[in-house]
Amino acid sequence: MTTSSAPPLAQATSATSAMGLPPVGQTNSGLDSPLRQVLYAFRKEFLIVGIFSMVANLLMLMPTIYMLQVFDRVMVSQSEMTLIVVSVITAFMFGMMAFAEWSRSRVLVRAGVRLDDQLSTRVFNGVFESYLRQSKENPSRSFSDLTELRQFLTGNGIIAFFDTPWTPIYIAVLFLLHPFLGWMAIVFVIIQSLLARLGHSQTLAPNEKAMAAQADEMKFLQSKVRSAEVLEALGMTQNLQQKWNQKRRDSLRAHGASQSLAHRMTGYSKFIRYTQQSLSLGAGAYLVILGELTPGAMIAANILTTRALAPIDMLVTSWKQFLSAREAFRRLEKLMVRFPSRDRALSRMAPEGAVRLASVFATAEGREEPILKGIDYLAPAGTVTVVLGPSGSGKSTLARVIVGIWPNVGGEVLLDERPIGLWDRDELGPHVGYLPQDIELFDGTIAENIARFGEVESQKVVAAAQATGLHEMILRMPRGYDTPIGEAGRILSGGQRQRIALARAVYGDPRLIVLDEPNANLDDVGERALMQAVSLLKQQGKTIFLISHRPQVMAVADRLLILANGQVQASGPKDGVLAALQKATTP
Repeated sequence: MTTSSAPPLAQATSATSAMGLPPVGQTNSGLDSPLRQVLYAFRKEFLIVGIFSMVANLLMLMPTIYMLQVFDRVMVSQSEMTLIVVSVITAFMFGMMAFAEWSRSRVLVRAGVRLDDQLSTRVFNGVFESYLRQSKENPSRSFSDLTELRQFLTGNGIIAFFDTPWTPIYIAVLFLLHPFLGWMAIVFVIIQSLLARLGHSQTLAPNEKAMAAQADEMKFLQSKVRSAEVLEALGMTQNLQQKWNQKRRDSLRAHGASQSLAHRMTGYSKFIRYTQQSLSLGAGAYLVILGELTPGAMIAANILTTRALAPIDMLVTSWKQFLSAREAFRRLEKLMVRFPSRDRALSRMAPEGAVRLASVFATAEGREEPILKGIDYLAPAGTVTVVLGPSGSGKSTLARVIVGIWPNVGGEVLLDERPIGLWDRDELGPHVGYLPQDIELFDGTIAENIARFGEVESQKVVAAAQATGLHEMILRMPRGYDTPIGEAGRILSGGQRQRIALARAVYGDPRLIVLDEPNANLDDVGERALMQAVSLLKQQGKTIFLISHRPQVMAVADRLLILANGQVQASGPKDGVLAALQKATTP
């Protein structure tokens, strides 16, 4: 039994390689993805678990040794003292085995918590950027992928990988008892291994199909229930339900096929396991009849054979969980490779607000013609640019390009002559104000929404509300600034939502402010408040882009940018542009 010192490293290696990780001891140069680097950092924990597995599996031999001592020594010698001593030693060893198993489980659980702590923020950022860049994949499942990976790494599945390398040692002990028992165990190991291989090849495609169908069903439903009021008002609920029912049936059909195959493989595994237990006992009895084995060795061999095949049987049982965890690992790896963490070393000082667009093109997936076509424009710091143009001219896309949230952009978008993509978003965010055309408020209080869900600084919140003419309206609400607005601000009117979003855009000290149709839902009072707010921000030296269909907003403009069909029709100082347009239209 001198070879027992090697398995801990081998177990840790097999456990890590099962999830696509490099072997323990490999240098960092072999790690080609952020997820692998994070998991590689847990190699010490896997090695510790391997050591505890070595202790537990060595002590698993105690039932065999105890059986041999009781049947072949105690019952022959009739010595009560020998029975007591052997029983006490065995009980102590069982206690050590239980401690080793508890310890490895505790190490895995703690490692799982640490893994979640290290990956949760990166997965959140990756999912956020995936939505931001309008990825075709379904990033929302990444959180369940992280949970699935963590549960596999702390559950029975990974323990089976640590226990499997000990199967040859148990078989070696069987050979010591009798070669025939050892060869029988090898035959059943081969059968179980072939069954595991067959289970992999047979269940992989149906399992992936079932998961894809379930994800498609949930994605369809989630995308539609966000517009529940429209569905109800237009009587579209029944039509939606019929489409969802079809997707639900497809999902259940695929899931049923996958489960049926998995249960069939489990049934085969149980048949082989029960057959093995009976045949090994029968073979032991036959050897006892021939006088080649003692009764104690017969019972011990039966227990040892069952123990030798237990890890393989566990692998077969947990194979579906392993496949799911492996797919979750691949999806998370792909997410983290596509959306890596931003380099914190690229942090900058607060921007002045000068914006320059150089040959900017903006495209969208599924659309052949670019939305923006070679936009060149310069907005000096502290100026107000009013962007005009008909619907579909690319104004809203331009707003997103300027604040750096449009995914498919060519050319250069420079803030203070630095590409906006190189600014750290968490650092740049407080210096940017953005009011999208489609208002998005969040479940929380008015103050939390204005303060961007950061620390609520009362003076800044009130200042932003006063600057947008919102303060008196808020004070008339039941709980003032602490009034909850519900999901997406459902208790507010369209004008109220827009004005709160405007206050959020000017909260703090933003240097660059982009307002996309800020007066779309405002009444006359709200529009006057908007013009006053823009004038105040202009006096404070903010760089402002104001997008609107209404020509009266030109009163606050320093410069004009007029778009048509994604191209610049006219741009420059307001008076010059207006004069040029008037001249062009004069017969």
